[in-house]
Amino acid sequence: MLKLLLITAGFIALAVLLLAAKLLIKGDSRGPVTHIGASAAMRKRGIHCVESMDAIERHQQAHRPHATEFSK
Repeated sequence: MLKLLLITAGFIALAVLLLAAKLLIKGDSRGPVTHIGASAAMRKRGIHCVESMDAIERHQQAHRPHATEFSK
């Protein structure tokens, strides 16, 4: 049981050290960009992040006539 625990702790320590070494060697502490808006393929398809889509829809709704204006 103790042997298994030590082996597991060793694997975890090795993984953490390798990730730290990758960050030190690469020199970029920010990591990869995972935002949808930063992907050229998603932009080409017209897919944006939820916040951008919400802002676009709110802007479009502000320029549409309201249904109450037609009922008069």
